[in-house]
Amino acid sequence: MRVVVVGSGGREHALAWGLSKSADVIVTPGNAGMAAHGLTCTTTPATELDADLVVIGPEQPLVEGLAERLRAQGKAVLGPNTDGAQLEGSKAFMKDFLAAAGVPTATYGTFSDVEPALAFLETMAPPYVIKTDGLAAGKGVLVTESLDEARSDVRDKLSGDAFGAAGATIIIEEGLIGEECSMMVLCDGSTVRALATSQDFKRVGDGGTGPNTGGMGAYSPMPHVATEVADDMMDRVLGPTLNELQRRGIDYRGVLYAGVMLTANGPKLLEYNVRFGDPETEVLIPLYTDQVAELLLATATGRLGSVDATPSGVAVTVVLASHGYPESSRRGDIITGLAATGQLAEPIAGVTVFHAGTALDDAGRFVTNGGRVLAVTAHADSLVAARERAYQAVGQIDFPGRVLRHDIAELATKGLA
Repeated sequence: MRVVVVGSGGREHALAWGLSKSADVIVTPGNAGMAAHGLTCTTTPATELDADLVVIGPEQPLVEGLAERLRAQGKAVLGPNTDGAQLEGSKAFMKDFLAAAGVPTATYGTFSDVEPALAFLETMAPPYVIKTDGLAAGKGVLVTESLDEARSDVRDKLSGDAFGAAGATIIIEEGLIGEECSMMVLCDGSTVRALATSQDFKRVGDGGTGPNTGGMGAYSPMPHVATEVADDMMDRVLGPTLNELQRRGIDYRGVLYAGVMLTANGPKLLEYNVRFGDPETEVLIPLYTDQVAELLLATATGRLGSVDATPSGVAVTVVLASHGYPESSRRGDIITGLAATGQLAEPIAGVTVFHAGTALDDAGRFVTNGGRVLAVTAHADSLVAARERAYQAVGQIDFPGRVLRHDIAELATKGLA
């Protein structure tokens, strides 16, 4: 089987790596780290490549209609058409969709003008949550205890200073209290199948401090999320969502990524993404090894009910970001500790380095080339072992000004999460 993966980040590296266990893989456009890892990368667009399956990694091409263009060519595609992609492309659309589906979520208001937004904000209690309606690369959300900071964020977003057109409409919603869980499911139009639960660490600093990022690390599965809780999320969140998609005539074939808050009153949906999460993909894919290609093809072709998916082991990912992240990123810093393959110079069992933002300089050395640079992932039989291996590997890698969290999965290993 020949699979084309669309994208250039750590998520796409993980997908291509997992798919390559049982399929021939081409990544477009890919990155230097993927190519060094033995994956075929090309600048040829997916619409011009032959494939038995196309897996679209990022949200932007989904919102822009790449999936239906590929399906019009007769290709099997993992990723929704534009009608389904609206669940991520517009948070206002998503909130209205959830109300129609009866999915529990935070109380909210949608605004395009400053004064009504500020008036609504005054009625809310902290923490205050302000989101851009449009896509903002995972950075369009502010969560703060400060009313003054919330007011300033409302003005910045609606003025266009912060996120341009993506912030022309904002959503203000109540801050839900509880533990966050990432629940990703495969959906083939009529069947949904849950993958292992995972937890993403969004804020840049240890202890959940500092601004939101695209994600500083993750682990999977969450040991303290019981089967009953996962089933509850499927029954109250994902099941009604599939029913509403079908009611609207949306043939959704791809990944539904539900960010769920486990509150005292049960699971409540924070938001949907319409593709694999990043860095959650980097911890999920190693759990499924050679099952990945079969699973994703079955999802794209409406045969998910006939395929089994059994995760194995535990994985922890630690993200290494560039100097200044997330406010800015510095390019061109030399990365030490990697071999010519882009993997560890001194290998550690179960550790894979997924490249998110790297390039090769004129001397053939890996250098930083974006905000999130590397996703260092360790797969083991226990969470303690996986975490130890991940941070042991992180200790081998360095570049000037690197940014990382030191507490990924720490509370979970102590039974405190």
